[in-house]
Amino acid sequence: MSKTIFTSESVCAGHPDKIADRISDAILDAILEQDPHARTGIEAIVGANRVALFGEVNTSADIDPVQIAKSVIVELGYTNPTWGFSDKSPIENYIHQQSPEIAIGTDDDEGAGDQGMMFGFAVDETPELFPLPITIAHELTKRLDEVREQNILAFIRPDGKSQVSVRYEGDTPVGIETVVIATAHDESISESEVKKAVYENVVLPVLKKHGFSITPKQLIVNGTGLWHIPGPQSDAGLTGRKIVVDTYGGYARVGGGAFSGKDPSKVDRSGAYAARYIAKNIVAAGLAKKCEVGLAYVIGKPDPLMKTIDVFGTGTKSQKEIESFANRLIDTSVKGIVETLDLRRPIYQQTSAYGHFGKPDLPWEKIVKKDFS
Repeated sequence: MSKTIFTSESVCAGHPDKIADRISDAILDAILEQDPHARTGIEAIVGANRVALFGEVNTSADIDPVQIAKSVIVELGYTNPTWGFSDKSPIENYIHQQSPEIAIGTDDDEGAGDQGMMFGFAVDETPELFPLPITIAHELTKRLDEVREQNILAFIRPDGKSQVSVRYEGDTPVGIETVVIATAHDESISESEVKKAVYENVVLPVLKKHGFSITPKQLIVNGTGLWHIPGPQSDAGLTGRKIVVDTYGGYARVGGGAFSGKDPSKVDRSGAYAARYIAKNIVAAGLAKKCEVGLAYVIGKPDPLMKTIDVFGTGTKSQKEIESFANRLIDTSVKGIVETLDLRRPIYQQTSAYGHFGKPDLPWEKIVKKDFS
């Protein structure tokens, strides 16, 4: 049996790219709360002591994007101006009215808001039917944020990353080779103290949940030694720059577009959610152990140009039966996706950190218990 190692990474909610994602989705949620049929494409840039908002909207909602961005920065823990980025940093707003050329074909809720291809994936490695490497990577960054927010490790500062290398025998995950953690921290604590605390309070509890463990020698914390200055002062952030983190950690193909800041008419987002919904339900129904669904759309048109289903030879039914199941599960027109998954509501901030998939409360993660035979 072949032995392989697969590695995925995740980032904390206070990572610069995720600050930008959270701002974009917070503005989107505020708009959808007032105007469920709004059109939005909101981008944020965060840098040293600076935030800039760009993009376009078509909405009747009355919101304050600058105040929303400031609130997000506070919630993520950036309240110390000495870090070079905080809620006191200037925020510039360049969001403008959506182009009428884009609105043509989409204002009636029928047509796709853009062209593009999307992929959804599921595999029976975890209860969430999600790849194990990215599942553990997300849990590590979420735990890293929790120990800071709950003052379990009070020296931790916002911003951080995780990386986990999983050892496989054939298609079965059997162990953890290496875990990498990057975390900003106070100047008062040593490198060895940071590693010991992270090992005991972050890494071991997360791995134990999955039946694994590692020794301290298998853990790397802050590969260059120390890290004191968190966030955009050290590295600028952009909306949509963590597509692989947001999806399957490199374990499956991803589409050509990012998610955050986009309303559900943008199929980069809603199409990817529908593809995951189909793939997950195929695996949950026992029709395959692994499944990848591909969709593609053209701007202004309602139905996909491409719809593929690949079960990688793991299917328990014929391809025709699996495709019939998928067709009855959801109408993959733009309107069909939005209505079936009830996407015109303010649910998107929770997707801006720790991935868009594998979270059971999200509508595209719902397992439908129906007989489609």
